[in-house]
Formats: sequence, structure tokens, C-alpha cells
Amino acid sequence: MKFKLLSILFIVLSNFLSRAQNFISNSGKIKFTSEAPLELIKAESGKTVCVISATDKKFAFKVEINSFEGFNSPLQKEHFRENYMESEKFKYATFTGKIIEDIDLTKPGTYNVRAKGNMIIHGVEKEKIIKAKMIVKEGNCEVDSSFDVPLADHNIKIPKVVNQKIASVISVDFKANLIVKK
Repeated sequence: MKFKLLSILFIVLSNFLSRAQNFISNSGKIKFTSEAPLELIKAESGKTVCVISATDKKFAFKVEINSFEGFNSPLQKEHFRENYMESEKFKYATFTGKIIEDIDLTKPGTYNVRAKGNMIIHGVEKEKIIKAKMIVKEGNCEVDSSFDVPLADHNIKIPKVVNQKIASVISVDFKANLIVKK
């Protein structure tokens, strides 16, 4: 499964890079917040790899689960990685697909778009439509998005003993500045 996922992502990224104009970044920022009755958990990663094809509006995003930092304690980070995300087994979260709107990303402008694709978290694939704001300028593209991820959608189980400390729906914020790669 891991090999298949990484192979597909590599093929998608290779196809993007062979086209005329692509936006790329390896430093997209993704933050998540779990706001439960008894605890607030926040963590972030600045190592999201992103590719958007300006010509066919396809995209691929990937973040390594172990790159998230900023937890309240080392024990919380350990539980996130080992108990809930099982990061040794499921190393990455990915989102690949296509922008729905009929826009021209080769032209400067501000675009409010919907990205439709498959999100894989914890080894479980779920089709999603996520709203995003894209600002295309000379040589770069800024992407900004906020969305929710229900843990049940990705088979992430929370034991009853801690269900008041971990939200069943996680809030996610994503920002990236991608540069043109020809």
C-alpha cells in the first residue's frame, strides 16, 4: 500500500514537472487544532510538498506526519504519532486532485476555488472538496485554505478515556507560497 501510494504520487509529480508551467513548494505550512472540552491541542508542519499545474489545474500535496511540532508536551506528540496516526505505518498525509473552477492560473489574479480530490490520512482515502483562495502573481502563487477533517472519515479511533481531550473533528489551516517552475 505504501509503495503504491508513493509510486502514484511520484508519477503525478513527474507529470506535473514535465508540463509547461507549474507552481511548486516544499515549505507549505499546515496547522491543525483539536479543540475538545478538556484540552486544546495545536501542532504544525512547515514541510508540506506542493505542486499545482497551471495548465491543467491538477495538484498534489504531501506532508510527513512526523514533521508536526508544537504539541503541549512530548507525551502528547508521542501519542499523536504512535497511538492515533500510527506514523510508522502511515508516514504521509496526501491530497491529490483537480481545481474545479474554469480559471487560468497562468494569468495574475485572485481566485476563490474548490479543489476536488482524494485525501489520504491514516491510510484511508476519502474524496473531498476543499475551498481555497489562490493569489497568482508574477512568478508565484499563494494558497490559503481552512477545512475540517472528521477523525471517523480516516478510521482514527479515540479511546473513551480521552474522548473529552481530543476533538472528533480537527480544524486544519494551510498556507503556501509556490514558485513557478518551468
